[in-house]
Amino acid sequence: MLPVPEPQSDEELLARARDVAGLTLGELGARVGVEVPSESLRAKGVAGQILEKALGATAGSRAEPDFVTLGIELKTIPLDATGKPKESTFVCSISLSAMADTDWERSTVLKKLARVLFVPVEAASKTPLRDRRVGRAYCWSPNAEEQRLMRADWERLALMIAAGDVERITGHLGEVLQVRPKAPHGRSRRRAPDEEGAIQWTMPRGFYLRPAFTRAVLARLRADE
Repeated sequence: MLPVPEPQSDEELLARARDVAGLTLGELGARVGVEVPSESLRAKGVAGQILEKALGATAGSRAEPDFVTLGIELKTIPLDATGKPKESTFVCSISLSAMADTDWERSTVLKKLARVLFVPVEAASKTPLRDRRVGRAYCWSPNAEEQRLMRADWERLALMIAAGDVERITGHLGEVLQVRPKAPHGRSRRRAPDEEGAIQWTMPRGFYLRPAFTRAVLARLRADE
């Protein structure tokens, strides 16, 4: 099966994404050679993997937007039965040891969220995974207020990490952006500075967008059409 070439324009990418709206994950997976597991617990990330292949994403595991040439990140948004985002949206992993030398303008968070293709995916628990449908996609760039909110959260959380307060960070901090553990199991550890500058071992973490924020973003994008 030949890979889908990377789209050459924003318009081409959005057209591809909207062409697959209404298809089930099973149907789209069959197109790109990705088998959809029958059990949802074994399927973390499958929707994103299928859409990356179907739309021509090229970044792979690199710390770049998924569509490298266009500088656009792909984010699938699982929606519950009422149409609301079901969970926080992963943005990027955190390099704990490098946070002290990074500012907002050079942050991976800003690079990943400067331009995003949001693709809603049905996530009602009673619907088998392969029968869940892809929704209407939207391209998003944060407006001034959205970027102000993200920046304020990032700077507060980055300052805590740089100061060695990483263990005091919980998912309750941040109005729209939060830090949460990002690891396959509780035994995973990464090096990070403590309050005195010494090295401590702690859980890997990532930045996430809160569901209320992505819900508001999708509502704005729909209203703007």
